[in-house]
Order: sequence, then C-alpha cells, then structure tokens
Amino acid sequence: MSTEKGTISINTENIFPIIKKFLYSDNEIFLRELVSNAVDATQKIKKLSAMGKYEGELGELKIRVAVDKENKTITISDKGIGMTAEEVKKYINQIAFSGAKDFLEKYKDENDSNQIIGQFGLGFYSAYMVAKEVEIHTKSYQDAPAVKWVCDGTTEYEISDIEKAERGTDIILHIADDSEEFLEEFKIEQILEKYGKFLPVEIEFKDKVINNPNPIWVKPPSDLKDEDYLAFYKELYPYSEDPLFWIHLNVDYPFNLTGVLYFPKIKQDFQLSREKIQLYSRQVFITDDVKDIVPEFLQLLHGVIDSPDIPLNVSRSYLQADGNVKKINNHITKKVADKLAELFKSDRKAFEEKWESIGLFVKYGIVSDEKFYDRAKDFVLLKNTDGEFKTIEEYKTKIEALQKDKDENLVVLYTSDVEKQDSFIQGAKKRDYDILVLDDVLDSHFINTLEQKLEKLTFKRVDADALDKLIDKGLNSESVLSDKEKEKVTELFKELAGDNVVQIEALSAEDAPVSIVMPEFMRRYMDMSKLQGQNAMFGAMPQSYNLVVNGNSPVVAKMLRLKGDDRRKSYAKQLHDLALLSQGMLSGSKLTAFVNRTFEEMAE
Repeated sequence: MSTEKGTISINTENIFPIIKKFLYSDNEIFLRELVSNAVDATQKIKKLSAMGKYEGELGELKIRVAVDKENKTITISDKGIGMTAEEVKKYINQIAFSGAKDFLEKYKDENDSNQIIGQFGLGFYSAYMVAKEVEIHTKSYQDAPAVKWVCDGTTEYEISDIEKAERGTDIILHIADDSEEFLEEFKIEQILEKYGKFLPVEIEFKDKVINNPNPIWVKPPSDLKDEDYLAFYKELYPYSEDPLFWIHLNVDYPFNLTGVLYFPKIKQDFQLSREKIQLYSRQVFITDDVKDIVPEFLQLLHGVIDSPDIPLNVSRSYLQADGNVKKINNHITKKVADKLAELFKSDRKAFEEKWESIGLFVKYGIVSDEKFYDRAKDFVLLKNTDGEFKTIEEYKTKIEALQKDKDENLVVLYTSDVEKQDSFIQGAKKRDYDILVLDDVLDSHFINTLEQKLEKLTFKRVDADALDKLIDKGLNSESVLSDKEKEKVTELFKELAGDNVVQIEALSAEDAPVSIVMPEFMRRYMDMSKLQGQNAMFGAMPQSYNLVVNGNSPVVAKMLRLKGDDRRKSYAKQLHDLALLSQGMLSGSKLTAFVNRTFEEMAE
C-alpha cells in the first residue's frame, strides 16, 4: 500500500479544544487510557487463542512503557491483536471523530471538568492532552501488512505501510513543549502506580513489572485465607493497623460487582479520611471519590470496588440517577448489614469488643440511611456506665420492668460525660436505674432517630433535671421547707443565678443540696448545632441552666439557720459555686475566689 493522505470529516478545526476543554485539569489520564487500550488488545488475543481462532505463538504478553527524554517521546507497546489498515481507519478515524461530535453535542451545555472520555471513542485521543504528534505502528494478528498512522492533532492524518516484525501495537507520543514534565520517569512511574497497579496484564516500566495482575478481589472467596486478606490490606495501606474484619463482594447478577471492603479500627475519629475506598473498572483505577456509589455512612471503610456497570463517563447528576448505581449502593448496604448481623449472632462477645469502631458506622447508618435501621436494629448495641451491652429490645424490656406503673413514655437516662456527670449517675443508680453512655460525636442525632423509630421511648440526659422529675414519677415527698423558707431560698439563689431559673424540688435528703441542670431540648439543640459547625456561635453564648435546690437537704436547712444575711449569702454562694464546679463551669477568677473562700472557712 502506498502512502495515503486524508481529511477527517468533523465540524471542528482540530481535536485539541475537545480534549483540553473537558480534561485539561486531569491530563495524566492519557496514560491510563492508552495502557487500558493495550490491555484490551492483549486480552483479545488471549481470548482468540483460547477459542482456537488464533493458532500462532502468543509469546510474552507484557505491556511496555518507555520514556525517551532525549527524543521527547513516550511509547506504549503491546503484543495484542494489532490492527489492519482498514481497522485503523475505522477505529481511529471514523469512530473517534464521530465520537468527538457526539461528545460535544451531549455536553455542549455542561461545564464538568471531570468527564472521562473513553465511552465516546476518545480514549486514544487523550494522548493529545500531552502530545503534539502521535504515531501508531501496528501489525494485526491476521495476515496483513503492518501500518503506520500519524496525526498532529489537526483533521489531517497520514497512513502508510511499514515493516514490523511482531504482532501488536506501539503508540508513540511526541510530547508537546508544555507537557515535558511527563518525560520524567518518576512522573510516569507515579501515574502507572496510581492507575495500573492492578491491571490484569503485566505492565513493565524500567525493566520491572509494576503491577499485580491478580488482586484478591478477582479470586473466589473460597480460595482465600485470612492471611491473604490481611496481606492485601497491607498492600493497599502499608502503615495502617490490621482491620477488624472484611466483606468480599462478588456479584454477577443483576449487575457485576467485585471487591473487598475492610472495617478499620477508627476509635471514634469521625474526621478520618473518606478517600480510602478505591473504585476500579475491570481492574483499571478510576477514582477514590466514591460518594454516590458507596452509601455515605460506609465511606469511612477501606478497600476496593470493581464494576464495569458503573457509568464512569458521564456527569455526576447522571450517575446519581443511574439505576445500576442505586442497585450497587443498596447491595453494599445489605452486604454490610448481613455481615454485621452474622458477626453479632456467631460471637456476640467479640462483636461487643469491636463495638468502639463498629458503633460509629452503625449509628451513622441509622442516622443517614432510612432503610439501614430496619437491618441494624437487632444488632445495634447500647452500653451502660458499668460497661455492659444490651440491644435496643433488651434495654427496652428492662426499662419497662422498672417503669411498669407509667402510663406515658418510658424514659431512658443517659450520660454524655461519665466523669462530669458522676454525681447525677450515682443518684440514678441508687434508684436502680441503668444509665446509658452516649458520648459519641453522632449521638445527638442517633438519639433523635431512635426516638422517632421507637414508640413511647424518650431519652433524657441524667443531668437534664431533678432525677425524680426526669422519670416522671413525682417527688419522693413534700418539701420540709415552709412557703416562707422557700421564698428565702429562692431569693438567696436568684441573686447568684441571675437570669437562670431557680427551682426548689422535694428530693431525697441524700441527693445533692444544689445542682446545675440544663433542659434536655436546649442541650440537645446546642450539641447538634455544634456538630453542624456552629461552634463559634454557641461558644460566644452564655450557657443557660436551671439551678435545682433540694428542699429536703439538711445542708439547705443549715443555711437557713445561719445568723445574719451575709453569712447566709456566703453559704449560698459556696453551694452555688460547688454546683458550677461539678459541671466544669467554674474557672478563672471565680474559681480562685471559691478556693480562697473555702480555705478561709476551714480556718475558722
């Protein structure tokens, strides 16, 4: 065949605007596209050979990438099926450029720089993101002459016969002046490591194979041992602690999905990186931004997901609406729930020991995923101040027995700070109450969700009010104080409490004489607002509280018997400061004054 020249029919001056406009921000993607094409060509020749449709020697089916800094070229070579002259014209010219037209038409009103272009026949043309000219040297596995195709990115190309001894294709990129960074070997190695680490054909660069063609997610789970999963985890995350457990995904209907998801030890650190799940398509790395594909509450998991059914070449709005993506999302949620349920049933003690890490995922799932609650309600655990775990149903049964004479909502008492709220906890335990520990960053939302899901169950923090008032059982007895004494007590403490509410309650004589409580609705609102990033606003607001005075306390009675207003005021001040101190609300000069006053009284 003599040299042939032609003009490609497309209504644009050249393909650079197409490529640069949509993929300029991610120009390293050219290498992923070209190496992926080489992998496809290699797998096709292997398949033809296995089917008996190619009887020649396969030879060594490595893909080789080489950089020639002096001549400013990058070459990607494969021993795949190759192309005839007619196939070059068909697959490189016609499909690619008609694909370019489709691409421009589809996205003419869209400004999404994260497009991936392979779907439109433009994968090969991503080469022009970095190259001023591209050559293709190719020899088909069929009995046909080898050919050379050259194009400088305009609508003109040249194709001619050449001598080429071996089957396969070499893509030679003549790197543009503004892309010479890609002539650095470390840069190319970095990109190959990122996108080709698990490609199914060996990739050779600088005389060494840089990938693992058989990662564990392509193997049957029955062939794998725990050591294999742990070794792969170390391959992905070399400096991480061993994971708690893992889930092997292996679905071929109604969509294709493989992968391994690991539960890491997170220790309640809600701010951990969410870019630890890697998304692949046929072992080609696509992204570590998996929102839309993986449910939000599972994005703190580690591992890999591989699916050819995820439409990687379209905008996020399309991705969110895609039926397969929704099915995959739901399937992952179900698999995780099933695995957790299995672990809970098979070894509850081990499950409880892992709850510190597992709990954050489960609570986040219950808060953010409507359907997940139904799957998780039987294994979500609630821990009390004695370190004992109960399921929701188990805890509810215990509360029902304790509050069997109640006609209205059952009250669940909890603490968000065991140390700070110890005096309230001890008072509740004297009444045989089981106090839950709900001190995670998500617990305000978690509590709200449980209240919505569980009928006749109300959560109240143990220091939200006088205990007997919290559980709606009425007061133990009438206050021993007369109306006149109540007025005097109110007067003494109102001066100290300022705008805060002073309430006199008939509590047990053993309960604290004075305590600081914050109404449940106000405290919960503030906690949730802080979680939503409104710390600055609430940090500047004075903390409002209720000052509860125990009308049956002998200490309060002693205060009233003191001679002289000054002594009574000083005594009330001491009680008020003690209540503030117990809640960590006394600091600075007020704390110093309290300490000095205490020493003075002890010296009397």
